[in-house]
Amino acid sequence: MSGFARSVIGMSNARETAARFFKTYADALLARDEKAIGGMYAVPSLILFPGTSVAVGDVAQTEQFFAASWSQYEGVESAEPRILVIAEAPGSLWVDVTWSYGGAARERFCYQLVERDGWQIAVLTPMDLP
Repeated sequence: MSGFARSVIGMSNARETAARFFKTYADALLARDEKAIGGMYAVPSLILFPGTSVAVGDVAQTEQFFAASWSQYEGVESAEPRILVIAEAPGSLWVDVTWSYGGAARERFCYQLVERDGWQIAVLTPMDLP
């Protein structure tokens, strides 16, 4: 099998992996389940906002962040991720996700997922909406 054929097969699996991961993530968001979301972030992980970086040193930090931010999702009853796997390496995926709430694109992030006893978010970077 050529290297190109292997990479296409790998990318297909990467898309399936990302789709499953972000389906579970969306379900946790809609359930306002900060414990489930906290478990989806690697420790340590890194959140890169313009002008600031947040090093996440424990699960409780992620849980507290989401528990304090549920009000920004008030009235949101559906979360649709548009997923684009932009790169992959052994045990790591980079995924561009545009989140739509109520049928409109609202947020966009690049997530680096790492495989550690399942897939987890290691790096989160906000991006401009398309």
